[in-house]
Amino acid sequence: MANKNYKSNKKASSGKKNPAKTLVLYTSVLIILMVGLFFVNQANKEKQSMTPVAEQPSIVNQPVIGQDEAKVTLIEFGDYKCPSCKKWSETIYPQLKAEYIDTGKMKLAFINTIFHGAESELGAMAGEAVLAQNKEAFWDFNMKMFEAQPTVNHDGPWIIEDKIMEIAQTLTPKIDLDKLKQDLSNKITLPEVQTDMALVNKYKVNQTPTIMINGITIANPFDIKSIRSVVDKELEK
Repeated sequence: MANKNYKSNKKASSGKKNPAKTLVLYTSVLIILMVGLFFVNQANKEKQSMTPVAEQPSIVNQPVIGQDEAKVTLIEFGDYKCPSCKKWSETIYPQLKAEYIDTGKMKLAFINTIFHGAESELGAMAGEAVLAQNKEAFWDFNMKMFEAQPTVNHDGPWIIEDKIMEIAQTLTPKIDLDKLKQDLSNKITLPEVQTDMALVNKYKVNQTPTIMINGITIANPFDIKSIRSVVDKELEK
């Protein structure tokens, strides 16, 4: 009888569930689900951070920095009157230049986007006039224009002919100042600015800066991780 009771008790005890093991199992399953959801969410975020367009905008006759044969083309739709463009040029652009442009992996084109009226137009015409004289000098002018943008009261008038000529003065002898002044007075480069705005309208650009990489629009131009991700994937193709 004693042996029977022992066997009976043993069978009964072996049928009991171990609460600790059950908790570990449930916890493990929960962790796996959470990790899976995290990666799915990250993948969705990455997809939402970029939007392909039907075709890449033409950069013919646009200012371009970088090697012509670079596999990746980044297009910046920018406005000298735009505070976010100033921030992008001072924070994101230097990183991309060092990592991709200077290493021959990417080239960058700048397309004028007139979102702030007459001042934006004047700044754009000045940039085009400088470009017509000296392609390399354009990028110095471009950077100096953003540097000149006031950090306080940037909506106030500051893109005026005197300021443009002051900036251009620092580019001599690369730039003929008299010709630049004459070009601005006669609006010689207005057609080039209008060509840029035709691209802005065609590609439905509604914010500055807008960044396109090989025809892919980046939702957040300050998301350097997304920009790097797209560039790296395009380089692998």
